[in-house]
Amino acid sequence: MVEKVRQSLRDSAAARWTALFIVSFTMMCGYFLTDIMAPLAGLLEGQLGWSRAEYGTFTSSYGWFNVFLLMLIFGGIILDKLGVRLTGMGAAAVMVIGAAIKYWAISSDSLRGTTLLGLDGQVLMASIGFATFAVGVEVAGITVSKIIVKWFKGKELATAMGMEMAMARIGTALALGFSVPIAKATGIVDVSRSVLVALIGLCIGLIAFFIYVAMDKKLDASEAADVVEEKNLEDEFKIADIGKILSNRGWWYIAILCVLFYSAVFPFLKYATDLMVNKFGVEEDLAGLIPMLLPFGNILLTPLFGGIYDRKGKGATIMIIGSVLLIIVHALFSIPGLNSWIFAMVLVVMLGIAFSLVPSAMWPSVPKIVPEKRLGTAYSLIFWVQNWGLMGVPLLIGWVLQKYCITGQTVRDGLTVNTYDYTLPMMIFTGFGVLALIVAFLLKAEDKKKGYGLELPNIQK
Repeated sequence: MVEKVRQSLRDSAAARWTALFIVSFTMMCGYFLTDIMAPLAGLLEGQLGWSRAEYGTFTSSYGWFNVFLLMLIFGGIILDKLGVRLTGMGAAAVMVIGAAIKYWAISSDSLRGTTLLGLDGQVLMASIGFATFAVGVEVAGITVSKIIVKWFKGKELATAMGMEMAMARIGTALALGFSVPIAKATGIVDVSRSVLVALIGLCIGLIAFFIYVAMDKKLDASEAADVVEEKNLEDEFKIADIGKILSNRGWWYIAILCVLFYSAVFPFLKYATDLMVNKFGVEEDLAGLIPMLLPFGNILLTPLFGGIYDRKGKGATIMIIGSVLLIIVHALFSIPGLNSWIFAMVLVVMLGIAFSLVPSAMWPSVPKIVPEKRLGTAYSLIFWVQNWGLMGVPLLIGWVLQKYCITGQTVRDGLTVNTYDYTLPMMIFTGFGVLALIVAFLLKAEDKKKGYGLELPNIQK
C-alpha cells in the first residue's frame, strides 16, 4: 500500500503545482470577465444610457440562474456524481456561451431602445448572458476547489487554494485596471470592446482546461488501486447526503460568513471605480488603478496566509482578524470628509489584507467540516448561499444610489452623467462586516465544541 501511494502522481510536486496553475489560469480568465464591466459604470451611463439602477440590475443578474434555478446546487451534485473532468469542461464551455451572449447584447444596435419584460432590452439580454456565464464560473469554482483538495489533501492545501485565489485576483486586477483603457483604445468609446477581449480570454481558458483533463486522467491511473479500496470503504454520494450537510452547524457558519464577507467585497468592487471618481476626485481613466491594488495585494498575501494556516493553524482566528479589518475599512470609507486619494489607496490595501485573510482560511476549512465524498455539493451549497448576496447586494446598492445619493450632474468625455454621494452605501457594507465578525466568533466556538481542527495545521506530518 505504501508503494502505491508513493507512485501517485499527486506526490510529484511538479505535477500537482502544474495542475494547479492550469486550472487557476482558467479561473483567472473567468474572473477577468466577471469584473470587466465594474469600471465601466460611468461609460455605460454616458454611451448606452444605463442608469445606476439598471447597472445594479445587470450586476445582480450574476445570481439569477444560480439562485432561483438552483443551477449551482445541481452543479455540485453533478460534480460529486460525474467527477471533476466532465463538470469542469462543461462549466468552462458555459462560461464562453454566456460571455458571447453578453458581448452580443452590448455590441448590438438592434436592442437599443427596446423593452423586454419591463426592462431595457439591452440591459435584459446582457443580464441573461451574465447570468449564464455566472453558472459556468461558479460551477467551475467549486470544481477547481475539489480539484485542489484532490491533489493537495494532506499537503499544502491552504497554500494551493491561496495560489488559485491569487491568480483569480490577477483576472480581477486586470479587469479593474485596463477595462476603461481598452474601451477607449481607438479614441472612440466602445464598452463592448472590453467584453470582447474578456471573451477571447475565456476561449483560451477553455483550451487550458482540456490540458488539465489529460493530467487528471494520469492521476486517476496512478491511484487506480487506491480508488477501488476507498469505494469499498464508503458509499458514493447520495442525494440524502444534502440533508447531512444542511444539518451541520459548522457548515452553516462557513456559508453565512461567506455570504456576508463576500457581499462586502465583490459588490464593493463593482462600484469602487465609481466611488473613486465621485468621492475622491480621481480621473475616470485612472480610477480603476486604485481598486486594482486590492487584488494585487491578494496575489501576494493569500498564499502567504494560506501557508501560515498550513503550518501553524489558527484558521478561525485568521477569519476573525480579517472580519475586523473589513469593518474598519468600510467604516472609514463612509466618513464624508476623508476624501484624499492617498487615503483611498491605504484603505484599499487594508481591504486587500482582509480579503486575503478570510478566504485563505475559510475555503481550506470546509474539508475539515465535511467528508470528501460530499465536498462538491458542500461547496456548491456555500456558493449558492453566497450568490444570494452577490445578486441582492449590487441591486440594493444601485437602488440606494439612484434613490438617495444623486448630488448633481457633470460632463465627462463629452457625456453628461450624474454625481453620487457614497456615504450610505459604505455604511451598508460596514454592516455586513459587523455581521461577518459575529459569525466568525460563532464558528470558532463551534470548532472548539466539535473539534473540527480549524485551529490546527493542515499539513500532515
